[in-house]
Amino acid sequence: MKIAVIGGASVRTPLLVRGLCGSDLPIAEVALYDSDQQRLPVIAALAREYAGATVIKPCATLAAAVEGADFVFTSIRVGGIEARARDEAAALARGLVGQETVGPAGFALAMRNIPPLIACAREVERRAPRAWMVNFTNPVGIVTQALRNETATRVIGICDTPTELFERAAHALGLPAEECDFDYFGLNHLGWLREVRHRGEPQLHRLWGDPARLASIHRGPLFEPVALARLRLLPSEYVFYYDRPALAVENMRRAGASRGEVIRRLNADLFETLAHGRGSKRKAYEDYLAARDGGYMQIESGAAAAAPSPPAAGATGYDRIALALLRAIHGNQGTVLPLSVSNRGNIPELEDDDVVEVPCRVDGNGPRPLHVGHVPEAVRGLLRRVKEYERLTARAAISRDPVAVRKALAANPLVPTPEVAGDLVAALDVG
Repeated sequence: MKIAVIGGASVRTPLLVRGLCGSDLPIAEVALYDSDQQRLPVIAALAREYAGATVIKPCATLAAAVEGADFVFTSIRVGGIEARARDEAAALARGLVGQETVGPAGFALAMRNIPPLIACAREVERRAPRAWMVNFTNPVGIVTQALRNETATRVIGICDTPTELFERAAHALGLPAEECDFDYFGLNHLGWLREVRHRGEPQLHRLWGDPARLASIHRGPLFEPVALARLRLLPSEYVFYYDRPALAVENMRRAGASRGEVIRRLNADLFETLAHGRGSKRKAYEDYLAARDGGYMQIESGAAAAAPSPPAAGATGYDRIALALLRAIHGNQGTVLPLSVSNRGNIPELEDDDVVEVPCRVDGNGPRPLHVGHVPEAVRGLLRRVKEYERLTARAAISRDPVAVRKALAANPLVPTPEVAGDLVAALDVG
């Protein structure tokens, strides 16, 4: 098996290599390509520390990386972490949520990332037409929508956020996650867990009257337990930005820096250590991962520290969800995983060609969505609004028409008026 990673100089690449190459999959080669050819050898050297006998091959061209690949992972961030920090600061300066996958910063990231990924998909079509294209590039839902709209690649959007929610809900219920079924629906970074079943029996009713256990599910004080008990749904953590945007902005301003700025500093320290440090590069990287994970959602929620993740028995985390997907396809396993795929009537409130994030049974033929049905009225309006914004953004990133670009951003629920959208388009780095 050959794996190609586009965005191979990403700090996530060694984590991905660790998960894949430490598995039972017959991976002979992992080819890495990145437009940042200076950083690529540094990350490739680090990835080799986790690769065992698998060949890690940095490539000078996209064509060489994807030629004959079985799976192509895409994880790029055009403009780097610096552009993320600037976009988040521009949003916060206007009193709006500054977060790289939602709101104005998420819009700018989509506008930058989609055109080069379309070009990448065209190369995959030419050089590896049977490959599965596994998209981790944020914002995953919008990017996957554009790839589905514009190319014939077999693209699957993937994210570890839902499985993290599943693990935490099972942990709060005192149940092994691998023995549970999770009824989940939504879009990437806008999803809700409707039910957890254990041996066929519903379980979430046990949580609604227990504020302490409800509060333990998310990594910070994102949602009020009383509100969750009234809603009778468990939202994924990014719903916080839509549910309590004023609080998110207040907490970010109080912190004096966005998450993007914090990660920019962590990344700078990591690459300085990798380039000039005398100690173990592997330890430096693992310390970096621990520091990054430890601050997750901390700024936005106002928490003193992020809650640790529960022990993982199933597929959680960037590397584990990637491994679970490849195993399910390669081994024809029929594993159920939450993925971003075409709707095709799965959620009746949305269009057939909309990309949605739902549980899918995955085997050698790829993912087949499990039926969700009508979504609860309490979240239906927000789901439709965000999907309309995603549709418009996916199209605007291709057309680059100024009117379409402003219209798309104005459709975002976190942007208050078309006038603010016009101001933001001028301030953001939209490529």
